[in-house]
Amino acid sequence: MIEAGHFLACLSLTLSLGLAYAGLRGDRGLAGRLAFGLFAALGLSFLTLINAFLTSDFSVELVAKNSHTLKPLLYKFAGTWGNHEGSMALWCLVMAGFAAAGAQWMRSGRPDFEARALGVQGLLTSGALAYLLFASSPFLRLDQPPLQGADLNPLLQDPALAAHPPMLYLGYVGYSFVFAMAAAGLMEGRIDRVWARSVRPWAMAAFVPLTLGIGLGSYWAYYELGWGGWWFWDPVENASLMPWLVGAAFLHSVVVTEKRDSLRAWTALLAVMAFCFSILGAFLVRSGLLTSVHAFAVDPTRGALLLAGLLAYGGGALGLFALRAPHLQGGAPHLMVSREGALIGNNLVLSVATLTVLLGTLFPLVAEAFGQALSVGEPYFNLTFTPIMAVALIALPVVQAWSWGKADWTLVWRWALGFLAVVGAFMLAGVALWEIPLLSGAGFALGVWLVFGAAREIWRRAGRVDRLWRFPARVWGMTLAHAGLGVFTLGAVGETALRFHTTLALAEGQSVEVAGWTVQLDDVEAIEGPNWYADRASLTVSRAGETVLLQPQKRIYPAARMPTTETAIHSFGTSDLYLALGDRRTGEGAARWTFEIFINPMISLVYWGVCLIGLGGVLSLLPRRGSGADGGRAAG
Repeated sequence: MIEAGHFLACLSLTLSLGLAYAGLRGDRGLAGRLAFGLFAALGLSFLTLINAFLTSDFSVELVAKNSHTLKPLLYKFAGTWGNHEGSMALWCLVMAGFAAAGAQWMRSGRPDFEARALGVQGLLTSGALAYLLFASSPFLRLDQPPLQGADLNPLLQDPALAAHPPMLYLGYVGYSFVFAMAAAGLMEGRIDRVWARSVRPWAMAAFVPLTLGIGLGSYWAYYELGWGGWWFWDPVENASLMPWLVGAAFLHSVVVTEKRDSLRAWTALLAVMAFCFSILGAFLVRSGLLTSVHAFAVDPTRGALLLAGLLAYGGGALGLFALRAPHLQGGAPHLMVSREGALIGNNLVLSVATLTVLLGTLFPLVAEAFGQALSVGEPYFNLTFTPIMAVALIALPVVQAWSWGKADWTLVWRWALGFLAVVGAFMLAGVALWEIPLLSGAGFALGVWLVFGAAREIWRRAGRVDRLWRFPARVWGMTLAHAGLGVFTLGAVGETALRFHTTLALAEGQSVEVAGWTVQLDDVEAIEGPNWYADRASLTVSRAGETVLLQPQKRIYPAARMPTTETAIHSFGTSDLYLALGDRRTGEGAARWTFEIFINPMISLVYWGVCLIGLGGVLSLLPRRGSGADGGRAAG
């Protein structure tokens, strides 16, 4: 079957080149048929890889290096994309899937534009397939298959990491189709309201899974790595954050183009840059330049090929943009103090935030190339990224209430006074009651401000309760996404400002008081799993009549010769009591085990906020039930 899969992948390359040719010459019908054929061929090819993993076919080099007969079925399945070659095969499949979805659902009323968009997507897919087949083939055979495989990286044997890459790729590759539509619009010189209306759902279809994929990756790192935090400013985490920021800017910019026929050139540029940052992320993860638990590969040759692809596609698109941008000016006039002006400001802030993350991620690599060892970590991002984003979040509830064309200054001052009142109240409460830093009180106020602003805006539009249920899904989507940002902010500030952390060394039967909790180590026993061995500690933790059993583990995977930490987490309210088992120490006549203990207040709000943003995006994708004043005013 693997040879059949290899043949189908080669056939897919031919079909993608045919799609590029038919689409770029304007044949919408043929391009659509080729897009469906391409997706079908790649889907069947990918199924042969899945079958090789499920049947433990160790004659396939990819399976021998990344699977094991004792591995649970879920991780055999997820192991198909839990490696460099398999993940690139999934990348190609998702890219073909967007081509097929575009052929089915893209309805702009401009057949030539749609054909060219499919053609550009075919061109992108052919490049990805060429890289897959000639530089990263997952179909290679071994002359002498081993009796047993080397097993998948134990850190990736986790349900969240099984779903994380597909989600992330739906976002990354989704921006390839946004890029294709932007390139097609630039070819025609028609970046206008029709184009914006057509491209907006595809941008949201990329933004939502990218949001959820980043959230899944963060949650996995939180409970799997044992360090107790939800974001580490890891370079590979940053690689996914940058296209998210540009994608958020694009979603706000495309609203202006759709509603006011303005920001045409800027919107097209953001569409190009969102995909360029996606390719940059793939390059950073696979080039070997970065050291990270998230990195897939350390092959500089493959990284150089990805960089060449980034330069070719990104350079070509930017060249086309430079050629067409002078012809994309125009649109309805507006004042800077208006919704248009505010969305322009939002774009600038998000762009500066993206460049800040880019600088912090790449500067150590540049310094290393010149023989200097530098590290850029959390302090840099707290001093640069956080204040920049705070500016955008402070303005968000105000500007979403502004009108197109101009703003009511009376309304502006009213909102400004409201913000100052909220900030003052929370900062005083933070200092006097919660004993937290002054800036943390401002952070709590900002989260409440965002939630209140979202609720206030939906009520302003409705005026009374019975009208709330008549709003289009797009209005509710905007409201939930903005409220989700507030919930996320509350969780991030609360966990950062109020976190408690200590390290304990306990003998069996010993107990200790930790931040109001009684923690007792009952015993530590050796256990065995399907493909691992572990020491498992049993601890009884209690507080105010509440008693729970927590069992953190320290696992070793013999095939991979790699240990992992399996934390134990007890959630109470929105907070977590978090335990990680450390090493065994012998001293003072008794064996003791070390434990890292965290109490993370409000940590659940971080992930609830991400889910609300994702849910808001999903609601925005639902078709409108009709048009009206309220629906027409819905904007991100």
